[in-house]
Amino acid sequence: MELALILVVIVVALGFDYTNGFHDAANAIATSVSTRALSPRAALIMAAIMNLVGAFLGTAVASTVGKGIINAPEGAAGLVVVLSALIGAIAWNLITWWFGMPSSSSHALIGGLVGAALASAGTVQWAGVLDKVVIPMVVSPIVGFVLAGLVMIALLWLFKDARPQRVTRGFRHAQTVSAAAMALGHGLQDAQKTMGVIVLALVVGGYHDGFDIPWWVILVSAGALSAGTAAGGWRIMRTLGRRIIDLDPPRGFAAEATASAVLYTTAFAFAAPISTTQTITSSILGVGATKRLSAVRWNVAGNIVVAWVLTLPMAALMAALAYWALHFLLV
Repeated sequence: MELALILVVIVVALGFDYTNGFHDAANAIATSVSTRALSPRAALIMAAIMNLVGAFLGTAVASTVGKGIINAPEGAAGLVVVLSALIGAIAWNLITWWFGMPSSSSHALIGGLVGAALASAGTVQWAGVLDKVVIPMVVSPIVGFVLAGLVMIALLWLFKDARPQRVTRGFRHAQTVSAAAMALGHGLQDAQKTMGVIVLALVVGGYHDGFDIPWWVILVSAGALSAGTAAGGWRIMRTLGRRIIDLDPPRGFAAEATASAVLYTTAFAFAAPISTTQTITSSILGVGATKRLSAVRWNVAGNIVVAWVLTLPMAALMAALAYWALHFLLV
């Protein structure tokens, strides 16, 4: 029974990883595609490869997700909690993908874990949720917005006397690098969240000791995320690349460079599972605001913020409903 549940959890976790890939593929490549720095096909292939590479760069975020959010009971009851969390996260990912809203897969997973734990009368590590999720959730978009604006202002000053056509052409080439860096950061952050959930399932099922990440978990998580990215996420790409602001190559480069820097810093320095979606979106808003405030379609930005705010509670609610249904059937 428990072995079968573990296998189901692993399969569903990889399913979540796949939806994360096509849901968040736009995070890495929307700006490059919208500025025509890369073709959609080339951008997707590049993002899939860099996602794969990024997943092998660290496991600190995976440990945070696996042991720093909830205390799941051992045995079948704990596996049902983890499975319910994944179902809730996948459901919210699919809903927001359908409506083209760039919500956070990371926060959907965290919300799912919290909701399933509460429904099972389990323990939520609220200090960990506050330190590793809520505070970074608030701070990282602010940092992305401000830092991207400052980077864009610096670029405008440095190239104020340059020929516009030459600058545009140069930054189209530079965006190849910044988009690759963004995709690498996406792999670094998001693949680790699935790794953490799989290891959590192995631990509560009695098939693994401690929260070190086995090599095969890294491999399958990286592969699922990369495959999902290769499938693309065109609905969300339109929102990030065109509906918020009409980006040009310098602003696309500034947004991607800033967002990737924030992703690396939070992963390596703080082991915090932040949202790639929030980071790149706030960076796009930051560079857009340097053009003129009216250049940003703030009504679209407002809808995105609403999706951000709803992600944690809605994923938690869906996970709780999934837990009650699965508990009735399986435990």
